[in-house]
Amino acid sequence: MKRDWLPTITNPWALALLVTSLLILIQTSALPRQLDHWLLDKVMTTTPPSLSDKVAIVAIDELSLERIGRWPWPRNIHAELIRKLDQSGADTIVFDVLFPEPSPDDHQLAEAMRLHGNVILPIYVSSSLPDRPLREELPVPDLAGSAAALGHAHVELDDDGIARGLYLYNGLGKQLWPSLSLAAQGIGPKQDNSRPAPAFINVREDFRVVPLTGGAGSVPTYSYNQVLDQLAARQAFDGKVVFVGATAAGFGDVLPTPFSGLSRPMSGVEFHANAYSALQQDNLIRPVPNWFGFALAALTTLLLAIALPRMRPNQTLAACVATVIALMGLYGISFYSFDLWIPIANALLVPILAFPVSSGLRLAMTNRFLNRQLDALARRPQLPLPEASRRHPTQLLDHFRALFQPQGWLLQLGSETLTRHTLGPGDIPGDLVPGHWQHANRVSWIALRRGELMYTLGLMLPDDLSREAIQRYLRRLNLAETSRKHEASKPRENISERIERVRLATGRLDRMQQFIHRSFERMPDGVIVTDELGVIRFANGHIEEWFREPMPSLNGLPLTNLLEGHDPRETPPWYETVSETLTLQQSRTVDLQIRGKDFLIHFAPFALPDSDQHGIIANISDISELREQQRQHREAIDFISHDVRSPLVSQLALIEQLKRDPSHVDASTLEQLGKLARRSYHLAEEFVQLARAEQLTETRFYECEFLAITENARDSVSEQAAEKGIQLQLQGVEDLWLRGNAELLERAIINLVTNAVQYSPANTAVSIQAYRAGHEACLTIADEGSGIDPQELPFLFDRYRRQKQTELAGIHGTGLGLSFVKTVVEKHRGEISVSSTPGKGSTFTMRLPIADPLA
Repeated sequence: MKRDWLPTITNPWALALLVTSLLILIQTSALPRQLDHWLLDKVMTTTPPSLSDKVAIVAIDELSLERIGRWPWPRNIHAELIRKLDQSGADTIVFDVLFPEPSPDDHQLAEAMRLHGNVILPIYVSSSLPDRPLREELPVPDLAGSAAALGHAHVELDDDGIARGLYLYNGLGKQLWPSLSLAAQGIGPKQDNSRPAPAFINVREDFRVVPLTGGAGSVPTYSYNQVLDQLAARQAFDGKVVFVGATAAGFGDVLPTPFSGLSRPMSGVEFHANAYSALQQDNLIRPVPNWFGFALAALTTLLLAIALPRMRPNQTLAACVATVIALMGLYGISFYSFDLWIPIANALLVPILAFPVSSGLRLAMTNRFLNRQLDALARRPQLPLPEASRRHPTQLLDHFRALFQPQGWLLQLGSETLTRHTLGPGDIPGDLVPGHWQHANRVSWIALRRGELMYTLGLMLPDDLSREAIQRYLRRLNLAETSRKHEASKPRENISERIERVRLATGRLDRMQQFIHRSFERMPDGVIVTDELGVIRFANGHIEEWFREPMPSLNGLPLTNLLEGHDPRETPPWYETVSETLTLQQSRTVDLQIRGKDFLIHFAPFALPDSDQHGIIANISDISELREQQRQHREAIDFISHDVRSPLVSQLALIEQLKRDPSHVDASTLEQLGKLARRSYHLAEEFVQLARAEQLTETRFYECEFLAITENARDSVSEQAAEKGIQLQLQGVEDLWLRGNAELLERAIINLVTNAVQYSPANTAVSIQAYRAGHEACLTIADEGSGIDPQELPFLFDRYRRQKQTELAGIHGTGLGLSFVKTVVEKHRGEISVSSTPGKGSTFTMRLPIADPLA
């Protein structure tokens, strides 16, 4: 397609100016600094360096405070510690403990320090009062003179309160003290004569990031009390630099670090030990000057401003992502290879800002293309469904008569009757609200305003269950006249006008797509649409339900694999059917079985208009019910051809015999003819009753009392039971009202009681119990007969099914009685079950919902 709407190049200065302006605006927040700190923390905690084996800590911990006493301790205790460490071979002892005030035991501590010869003491720059100038907290002169070196104990906290580094030199005026870690390496104070500085000004130089080896406790630590109580092993301190300081929580000398934040802060002495370890291994990280980060951001801005406008839209994001990756690569190489920390937050923000800015500029340049396409988009098809509120009342009445077949109607204009049947002007209610239906039993009225005219429309609906549904439908139907919305005034802004036109056009397209999608979903058949390779691209809900495949797995699945996985076949194979549909462009119809259900799948090729794309639409119909009806039809034919014909043929044979010799008509022959006739009648009666039960609907239901129905059924079978000496024992005193068909329910109970009498030995009892259980009316019929074979129980209610045991015993049935009972119970939304023990009898239980469960 011709892309004359895309410019060959965009002005790079517009992009550079916008990105730079946004970047300057971001500098007013803490975002760049927070991002730099976050990156630094991630790098340091992901790959921490190893700890030098020359570092150890003697901790003034809680145990030492408990054993030695409250702080401060006598300085002879520190002298004893130095002697112990000297005996253990410690090379350097670094105290992170201030000694600013004299003590009686200073001479002992000084003597121990001189004997060891390499003890480092701290200094601290602070102010005694908030309004007083800064001063240096130095050790007392005796101790300072005995120390091998002095170093400052300051650790720098960043803006977020996290300790990440320290200044190698810190002091007042021109003399700068080295850090404790630097002093431990024998480096002394530095005189800074490069600039004049008053003696009360705190001067700091050479900031370094300390790469910690881990969280708190990563440096080997020994309790102060433990070292005093026993001479530590030489391997613990031999040749090492030993840092002595407080780790007890009560001292408050704790520092949040990138490893832990405030959850597990690190003691100051351990931070200095980490600093010494990094200094000894030349791992201290040096930050680059601030101007370098801004220069890198400016260079990144310039490169992207030149490159992005020349790229295709789909390449812009890749270029921005590549820029971010390149900056992160520069960051990692500088950090790991050269021990440099480059604040790249501003440079990283440049591609993040450049992508939406360049996209916005590119969208602005598509203006002409959008203008040319809007008219074509607005002319796309829409659903031609006129509103019912704009139809004339005479037309509405014609539609209502065709749709609902009312038994009467009236249409009146003012006081003039236009058309009527059964209803008259005197039937019109006096309080009609225009546009709102008013229902009075079976008659519905509405007043319709059309311009300056007022119409009155009335319908007399059928007096059956459909009336309520029709009235609910009429209430949902909007027939009130609505004025056409005035065309919206043309927006002042050109872009607003285009957006509104796009919104209207896309709204029509969306409604069309939703209509098509809902139509597919509400179709009674399953629908599958494939592409030109037979891969499923759409399937409606029936496919997901029948195949039990989630919709995400259906999309992208070859149709052949779906069919082969649920109904594998060899002749013809599924791939052949699908491929011939695509290659020969011919429709196919094939049987399909899924989990015991029968389906018919019709393959139809299609081709998209104005495109080379084509595929298959597969329509899958559930024909399980049709196949079941066909099976029942075949069974009915077999039943009629065998069970019904057999007694008729016997009757005809006896009649022919009597016709040949009328003089030999005896009672036994007539009795035989009677039995055959009665058997034919019973067969026909049961067949008709089953058909009536299958056609039963709730429109033929009414209020009926279950106990009375049971009593009538018992009375109908009492004579047959008395012939065998069987007692029918009915138990039940509570009225159980149901909504159902009493005639068919009584017939079903008669069948159950008749079976119980027929299969029970003489002089036994059949128990009949009618009772209520929760929201159900229950009937239990128990006999003392021979019972039912457990293998036959699952098929007991199947039609035309006879028990082998009873057939062999000479009790011949039709196989329709229990099927009739089950059909009647299911039509009443109930359940029937049976329990049987061979040789002891059977119990049938019927459960039906009562009419008013709250009564």
